[in-house]
Amino acid sequence: MEIENDSVRGSRVGFSGSLVSGKKSARFKDDESYVEITLDVRDDSVLVQNIKGADHEAALLASKLEKRPNHTLGSQLSFHLKQVSKELKRMTSSNKFQKIDRSKSGAARALRGLQFMNKNVGTEGWPEVESRFDQLAVNGMLAKTLFGQCIGMKESSEFAEELFDALARKRCITSPAVTKYELHEFWEQITDTSFDARLQTFFDMVDKDADGRITQEEVKEIISLSASANKLSKIEDNSDEYAALIMEELDPGNVGYIELYNLETLLLQAPSHSMNLSTNSRVLSQMLSQKLKPTKERNPFKRCKRRLDYFIEDNWKRIWVMVLWLSICAGLFTWKFIQYKRRAVFDVMGYCVSVAKGGAETTKFNMALVLLPVCRNTITWLRSRTKLGKIIPFDDNINFHKVIAFGIAVGVGLHAISHLTCDFPRLLHATDEEYEPMKPFFGDERPKNYWWFVKGTEGWTGVVMVVLMIIAYVLAQPWFRRNRLNLPSTIKKLTGFNAFWYSHHLFVIVYVLFIIHGYFLYLSKKWYKKTTWMYIAVPMILYACERLLRAFRSGYKAVRILKVAVYPGNVMAVHMSKPQGFKYTSGQYIFVNCSDVSSFQWHPFTISSAPGDDYLSVHIRTLGDWTSQLKTLFSKVCEPPTGDQSGLLRADIGKADYKPRLPKLLIDGPYGAPAQDYKKYDVVLLVGLGIGATPLISIVKDVLNNINQQKDIEDGTKGSKRSPFATKRAYFYWVTREQGSFEWFKGVMDEVSENDQEGLIELHNYCTSVYEEGDARSALITMLQSIHQAKSGVDIVSGTRVKTHFARPNWRQVFKRVTINHPDQKIGVFYCGPQGLVGELRHLSQDFSHKTDTKFEFHKENF
Repeated sequence: MEIENDSVRGSRVGFSGSLVSGKKSARFKDDESYVEITLDVRDDSVLVQNIKGADHEAALLASKLEKRPNHTLGSQLSFHLKQVSKELKRMTSSNKFQKIDRSKSGAARALRGLQFMNKNVGTEGWPEVESRFDQLAVNGMLAKTLFGQCIGMKESSEFAEELFDALARKRCITSPAVTKYELHEFWEQITDTSFDARLQTFFDMVDKDADGRITQEEVKEIISLSASANKLSKIEDNSDEYAALIMEELDPGNVGYIELYNLETLLLQAPSHSMNLSTNSRVLSQMLSQKLKPTKERNPFKRCKRRLDYFIEDNWKRIWVMVLWLSICAGLFTWKFIQYKRRAVFDVMGYCVSVAKGGAETTKFNMALVLLPVCRNTITWLRSRTKLGKIIPFDDNINFHKVIAFGIAVGVGLHAISHLTCDFPRLLHATDEEYEPMKPFFGDERPKNYWWFVKGTEGWTGVVMVVLMIIAYVLAQPWFRRNRLNLPSTIKKLTGFNAFWYSHHLFVIVYVLFIIHGYFLYLSKKWYKKTTWMYIAVPMILYACERLLRAFRSGYKAVRILKVAVYPGNVMAVHMSKPQGFKYTSGQYIFVNCSDVSSFQWHPFTISSAPGDDYLSVHIRTLGDWTSQLKTLFSKVCEPPTGDQSGLLRADIGKADYKPRLPKLLIDGPYGAPAQDYKKYDVVLLVGLGIGATPLISIVKDVLNNINQQKDIEDGTKGSKRSPFATKRAYFYWVTREQGSFEWFKGVMDEVSENDQEGLIELHNYCTSVYEEGDARSALITMLQSIHQAKSGVDIVSGTRVKTHFARPNWRQVFKRVTINHPDQKIGVFYCGPQGLVGELRHLSQDFSHKTDTKFEFHKENF
């Protein structure tokens, strides 16, 4: 390089020398190792006079030397020259290797990766960034600590700061803050749509000393940074091991570093998460997309008719049940209304008494009916042993229970309001002549005030019932039952599941008062006209028998605890001995009681073991008081796991020499649930969110056992007491936020992966804490995952043989793929998890059923 310097006295001094240091790399030839750049240095500015031996990219790089004035010329010029030297050396090195064929499908998909900004790409998002700069900048300078917030990467502040450092190094900026002009340069680079630019930016982030080479220590730092940004603590803890793995893969010659072309090779040749489709499948996919494309019907009547047809097709079971219920309620109300309109009391009390009695009649009916949906043993028997499930929506038993409760509230409201605000005041203000026909009902002396009505048996029983009903109804609402409201601590203690459970058991008092209230009537004196007990006798006896059966059955179903494991994410797995004669179906649930926590409370938990297992297991997430106390009790007897055991705390009671005192558990069940209907489908799509995977894991195990059993029967190797069922293909999607959650069912995942040789059960794990595929923040995790899976067959995120996908699934693509694989078939869709995803899955099931030959039937787990 030649430097010409005009000093104050006007003298010019020339210097020629190599851009690179005295040591020559063996990878370069002598005639290709140097680029000659002539610089004109005047006071605080640098101008490029001439460039020889450089291509276009190198010339652009060298020209950057003259873009910025240098106030401390000596140190800044030296720094500039070193940076340009290293960049030219890197470019020369990279050009010596054969370019990768980017036309292949895998490479083409990878080229869309390494997105630093997956929203507001390019100049479209700059106005928003500029606006935030104006808000955050101090004296026209944006601090590095606020860089992530300014560009919209607030959630990954550490990653954003490393990106800031890389961009600053590239431009020889040593200040921890940038101007708006410099920020705009940063923004243009990180939103550059070319893969080479994104690759270079990512490489610069890793290459902290800017020498064009990445060492193992630098790889370790970026792994820790990426793991931290994606909340993958286990990867962060083992960053040394994973850095060595990457170096082993990309530095087979053991030279101690990797370069840009190595990184490009890994990115473009790594296996893709996506599932490749055959040519025929691609054609079908395109045809299906055309079918699913929304079309706007111009005729409003036809549009409404089509929506109505779809609604009836999807909800006909619910519709006929609701129509029948509403018809009975309307019929009872009308019958009683007309009956009292024809009586003598109507002349004094008017329509008020007819409305009050109509509301009372519907309340009698609904007070009887509300018990039936919670007769769990009866519903389980009807669901499992009869064909009524084809016309009755047993899955909606709890929803129907809530609808009936609302009907009771309406009936009580009509009855009480009509009495208190209408017919009682008319009776109090009636003349002696008007009151004459009322003497057989209210006595010879006319009531003087409201207190006369309240102090009577009819009055105080009604008031107490209404108060108890309001308490139970309010505390059953999700806002109170799940503690969703920010209430003062004193009031919050009165809410939650415990408050819901105890307040709901006030119904015993309510029913006793209801019978008394229905017997002491003002206007009906003959016993056969006092019909309250007639309505509720059979349902109450049925429900009482259910509770007696439950108490008797749970009394001898004390289980022996075999194993307890406490996992990350506040989840505890309890393995118990299977009581003699205990039979269940995957998807069903049991009630669990622990007398050390509460002798009265029974809580439902889905069975996570398969019917073929020799034990019974449940996975319990600590969300409330009862589960938290249960976890505390078991944690006292657990110890840290040893060897390859999973969990934070663990106790293998059957294997341990020391037998600790364990809490006593009672179980009651099993009880039917929507998920148990999987056996009637040839293909099932199972979707679980978080702990909602529990019933689906049991189904997956049972489907695997069923497939293996059918093979054994076909081969004639052995028979089985269990008859095989229809399901021959399963797709399981498990979405969770935390990496540690995958430990909950690690054993099942590995068991299915090893034994399902034909791939009839597809397992898909999704970790939503990791940024989606293509995001620069998860790029290194993706690379590391591919290498580790190829070498060991184990996924680094889940620790299982099942590969983990990042972010959330594209559910439309999931349904589309299942539709392509299974035309003209009925698919059972089973979901267990938070309410937020129910609408989307139900809509997709309906949309694909209406527009394709594949029919999806959606089932949601309820408790």
